Amino acid sequence: MLLVLTIWATITMSAQDSLRIRLDSLLQNPMFETSQVGMMVYDLTADSVLFQRNARQMLRPASTMKLVTAITALDQLGGGYQFHTRLYYTGTISNGRLNGDIYCVGGFDPMVDEDDVWTLAHELHTMGVDTLCGRIVSDCTMKESLEYGEGWCWDDDNPRLKPLMVGRKDVFTEHLYDALTSDNVVLQNIVFTDGCCPVNAAPIATRSHSIDQVLQRMLKVSDNFYAEAMFYQIAASTGRRPGKASDARGVVKKLISKLGLGSQPYKIADGSGLSLYNYVSAELETKLLRYAWLHGNIYDHLYPALPIAGTDGTLEKRMIKTAADGNVRAKTGTLTGISSLAGYCVAANGHQLCFSIINQGVMRNQAGKDFQDRVCQVLCEPWGTIQEALEQ
Repeated sequence: MLLVLTIWATITMSAQDSLRIRLDSLLQNPMFETSQVGMMVYDLTADSVLFQRNARQMLRPASTMKLVTAITALDQLGGGYQFHTRLYYTGTISNGRLNGDIYCVGGFDPMVDEDDVWTLAHELHTMGVDTLCGRIVSDCTMKESLEYGEGWCWDDDNPRLKPLMVGRKDVFTEHLYDALTSDNVVLQNIVFTDGCCPVNAAPIATRSHSIDQVLQRMLKVSDNFYAEAMFYQIAASTGRRPGKASDARGVVKKLISKLGLGSQPYKIADGSGLSLYNYVSAELETKLLRYAWLHGNIYDHLYPALPIAGTDGTLEKRMIKTAADGNVRAKTGTLTGISSLAGYCVAANGHQLCFSIINQGVMRNQAGKDFQDRVCQVLCEPWGTIQEALEQ
């Protein structure tokens, strides 16, 4: 029995050494004379590090920051969490006439569309209201008034961060007005204003979307608006009103401490990775992916939302017809000078792996992508023997 275990350990070590040789050879690329890379590969099945290079260097993650946000949100909020937009009223209803105010309470649901607004409006009519005389009030107190993230570039086409939007536009109350009119509700002396919904206001209706729905677009196509909406759900979960980005950062840092990395000088600026102030490491991203894998309540929601190599999302056209095609599920990241990739794959020996690769200082992003794709191919191919690796 001891002999069998010794032989198996030798074979396993040989394969791992072969993998390291192959990955080391990829790092001989001339691009690394003028750029940096932080990288870690972790064998989840064996619970051990397979490979690392500059894994603790502080680097800008670009959109792999969305993994930090997603995992923190699932850990903090749970997989059953819902994003809500609510309608309330104050005043009295008599003979179909509401003498009072309508409160539109934004919960920063990035999926709100015209159909949601029209459904909310119709619920008021269903209550028997055919005339409204009062105010239509926008309640955006769920979050701080800052409309852009810390460290965002002023010349980028960035989304405005308001918790009451329709299709990313600040037109909720206008759409509600139109929907009520189309539903034959008479609007008299209507005034539009901002305010805070009173605690004694009566509910009219709620429209909701699940965290899974938001995660799908946030991760598959790397939607920044959706990621920031998720970031502010984390902030709101602390109970502060209005929720601030600093509240969300505090929750992220608590999770980082839980991973045993609380002493590292990470900088968490936003939820999407747009900020140039974000600084994380390949080690942090890898350990977060491991944490998610160990917790089904996180992994079962995260994994299906990740882009699949050669199949969909931001990986649809990458790694096609390689061992990584259909195997790698990972989040991409791209900013000027930054290219990153972090996620999961299955090695040829059946072991589950997670990895993070952050390329920094790459003036041609395609070079970073090509390097990441080749790393993923090596991870998914049979690792072979040391001799075979040296001969390649």
